[in-house]
Amino acid sequence: MSVSIAGRANWLADKHLQRLLSALSQGGDEARIAGGAVRNTLMGQPVADVDIATTCLPDETIRRAEAEGFKPVPTGIEHGTITVVAGGKPYEITTLRADVETDGRRAKVSFGRDWKLDAERRDFTINALYADADGAVVDLVGGIADIEARRLRFIGDAEARIREDYLRILRFFRFFAWYGEGRPDAEGLKACARLKEGLAQLSAERVWSELKKLLSAPDPSRALLWMRQAGVLTAALPESEKWGIDAIHGLAKAEKDLGWAADSMLRLEAIVPPDAARMKTLAERLKFSTVESDRLRHWALSTAVEPKTTEGELAKRLYRGDRQGFVDRLRLSLAAARVRAVEDNAAMLEAGGFSRLLAFALKWEKPVFPLKGADLTALGATPGPKLGEILKNLETEWIEAGFAPDRGALLDRAAKALET
Repeated sequence: MSVSIAGRANWLADKHLQRLLSALSQGGDEARIAGGAVRNTLMGQPVADVDIATTCLPDETIRRAEAEGFKPVPTGIEHGTITVVAGGKPYEITTLRADVETDGRRAKVSFGRDWKLDAERRDFTINALYADADGAVVDLVGGIADIEARRLRFIGDAEARIREDYLRILRFFRFFAWYGEGRPDAEGLKACARLKEGLAQLSAERVWSELKKLLSAPDPSRALLWMRQAGVLTAALPESEKWGIDAIHGLAKAEKDLGWAADSMLRLEAIVPPDAARMKTLAERLKFSTVESDRLRHWALSTAVEPKTTEGELAKRLYRGDRQGFVDRLRLSLAAARVRAVEDNAAMLEAGGFSRLLAFALKWEKPVFPLKGADLTALGATPGPKLGEILKNLETEWIEAGFAPDRGALLDRAAKALET
């Protein structure tokens, strides 16, 4: 059965892409679209990146791209990959290859011209599809049938594929979260469970990158459940052990219903304990960015908010703490209350309270304390610990008064404090 993506892939008609494919398909060479762009088009999902596989050797790819007026960048030339910017868009072009040697983290490759060997070195059948310039799909490993069944399956022997690169364990669950249905492939699941200790060989950056992509799926709850049962989740994220992965489905539904963007960090917070010390260790182990580390820490340090809390009281806590931390707390509480509200009227009222407080927190702007140390020295105060203590006490009074006292009132209080 012939399958084509023509008519379904607007991106394929791009004139610069067509010129590039044509240039790489001269003189007995071939070039085809490879991997995710073909898969996503067949599954009716958006295409972000377009990758190309070719029989051209890397140096020849560079020469032909330059001859067409495009800009080649040798981003991974040792592995046969050249990024070509054509019409302002980057295309990753890789020479057909076969693995010569693997150690579970990286592979030494040899270049070739055999499309079947190139397909068989890839991870999953749905990722090993090619498409010609006219859109005709080339399937050498049974990927089309697996796409139709929404089945994620390793190419060949699952254990052998994983031993080539242990990151494929996490990729198995990530792609299942995005594209799979029903139960994961039994052979793949068993192989992931058997070889999960191999994850320790991977760099922290690769592990966290893969976990983020998994957590960004529309609803990663089923994938996380299978990861937990296979022991993979505990191996990759021990902080999640005996914690609430059950909260993920309700959170994903709340995000969809309430128009929130899918948020991998918020979903991470849903499955780990709000323990600042443990979150610091987690962030250091997985080498979070500063922004990610700060967000996780502030969430852990932000105390839980009750649904009956007043906006005034929340404003005081927001001033003293971190707004994003409280927003995360409120979103998680709202999502959990919405799940319970299906059968519990009290939880429905709680959801209303959390929704009210979340709306307030999102629009809240931190007020500026009207006084500075210079204002007190102008009143005759001597710089030092006493000045700092008076200023701190005045700020506390101002916060507790709902930020109402103005500069004049605070100066009067400061003058009286200096008299004592």
